[in-house]
Amino acid sequence: MDIHEHGLTSAYAGFAINDASYADLSVNENTDLGQPEIDKESPAQIAAAVRVEREAPLVPALDSGMHKVAMIVQLAKFEVLKEALNAIGVTGMTVTQVMGCGIQKGSGEKYRGAEVDATLLPKVKVEVVVCKIPVEKIIDTATKALYTGHIGDGKIFVYNVAKVVKVRTGEQDYDALQDVE
Repeated sequence: MDIHEHGLTSAYAGFAINDASYADLSVNENTDLGQPEIDKESPAQIAAAVRVEREAPLVPALDSGMHKVAMIVQLAKFEVLKEALNAIGVTGMTVTQVMGCGIQKGSGEKYRGAEVDATLLPKVKVEVVVCKIPVEKIIDTATKALYTGHIGDGKIFVYNVAKVVKVRTGEQDYDALQDVE
């Protein structure tokens, strides 16, 4: 009934997470930051497009050497990011579908024939915990993979990790993050 009456494949289509990256944004000072290729951009435009937020600097004695890097990215860029991280040696990641908004503030969509204000956009949250691979290398790789020059490229958050325990073996910290048996 929904396909014929409302043009939807399911009565629950409004609850599905869809990739909104196809939606055209009107070009203005907030949505067009310059070139679509990161190698052609200025440092100021790159910093405006992909921000990296870090927690307060740690006292060196409290820095465990293990860091969690959480990246909020567009669905369309996930595969590119995953391949780039694998290429630099990241062997594990946690991926979660999330909803959020920043400057974009979402977009209007039609649900059952009526215009609905969708203030949250579908995104993917990718989390990795590293100790061997330098955090700056993760940030640089992710920035290059995610950059489009438009609002919505994503955010990267870096956290210090105090403790890691591998449940199966009881190994802790650095040893718990190693993939060798």
